[in-house]
Amino acid sequence: MPRHHVARRDLVCSLPEPGWNYGYERSPFYPHTLADGATYVVYNRRMMPVSMANADRFTRYWALRKGVTRLDTGELPTEFRGPDAVRLLNLLFTRDVGKMKVGRSTYGVACWPDGGVLVDGILIRLEEDRYWYVQADGDFVGWAKAHALGMDVAVSDPQSWVHQIQGPKAFDVLAEACDEGMPEPFKYFDARHVMMGGQKVLITRTGWTAELGFEIYTDPGMDYDALWAHVTAAGARHAMLDIGLDAMDIRRIEGAIFNNGSDIDSSMSAWAAGFAPFIDLSKDDFFGKSALEHADQRTCMFGLTCDDAELLIGGPVSHNGKEIGHVTASGWSPHLECCVAFVRLDDADHAAQRDVEAMGFDLAMHKARIVDLPFYDPEKRIPRGLEVVDW
Repeated sequence: MPRHHVARRDLVCSLPEPGWNYGYERSPFYPHTLADGATYVVYNRRMMPVSMANADRFTRYWALRKGVTRLDTGELPTEFRGPDAVRLLNLLFTRDVGKMKVGRSTYGVACWPDGGVLVDGILIRLEEDRYWYVQADGDFVGWAKAHALGMDVAVSDPQSWVHQIQGPKAFDVLAEACDEGMPEPFKYFDARHVMMGGQKVLITRTGWTAELGFEIYTDPGMDYDALWAHVTAAGARHAMLDIGLDAMDIRRIEGAIFNNGSDIDSSMSAWAAGFAPFIDLSKDDFFGKSALEHADQRTCMFGLTCDDAELLIGGPVSHNGKEIGHVTASGWSPHLECCVAFVRLDDADHAAQRDVEAMGFDLAMHKARIVDLPFYDPEKRIPRGLEVVDW
């Protein structure tokens, strides 16, 4: 049996003993997640909570869907600053970043020269010549620094750590956590500096959940424990629950949010990854443009549902006994009452075959169905604050 067809997963735990302890960084909020009994994954060389000991993933999922939750993330900000910041970023990204207004953020996709996916993330314009790129796990920083040579732009690490508050009550927490109340305006993908407990932080109206929410970015040297305590107190009045990726993973699959390096990677073009809305071939040259101009523009990423099993990540998807793709992400959706998963097809033509079989966590093949993404809320009315689910 191939190695990836194994019904196990590997996480990082903290042991109260000396020994090997290199190659990754702990968040300044690590003591608080550790106290919740967290296990971790290493993401951007940073430890990010996956599971918590005091509640299961479904309890935390419902807290995300009905209330408010907090996750200490492993997202990695990189700063671009200087007169040539726009010039460099326009080489790196598939859309024209010069069109962004100060105080706004956008989804940014970077490609290798062959059109393969390098990384995705959130690009924030803080000033006319100052941007932060908050990336998913990937080999982006060295690539950016190499191509900044000869340009009047500094590519640096702002030493910022990110945690996100997500769920329908997220803005109730935000209003209490901000010393001067809810910032106005604070539209979808806005970025604002605010004071929380007497400390200045950056917030963006973004997240990895397809729910209403925001993210908090720290500054180096601030009192991290005081900030955590301040947000905790604001959240406690709304029953905010700290969660790990297990609960968030289900929701991001429902919302068709991909994970770089597992759902999408450098072996597939940005078209195949489903990034058509974020590719602008009319802009000046960018890495991967020539390859993308001549590539198949159809996506190979689709949804998969299964009524009687949770599907195995890495497991095969077959039609009439022939393997046509594999599962890249999977979780049981309490809301839809079925397994929701992503399937990466070997060829876009296979999307015509909707009734398939897929391997479950029990290593048996189960009936499944290929569906278009996302599983619901295609207009993103929930994170935009235009729709509140009546549970």
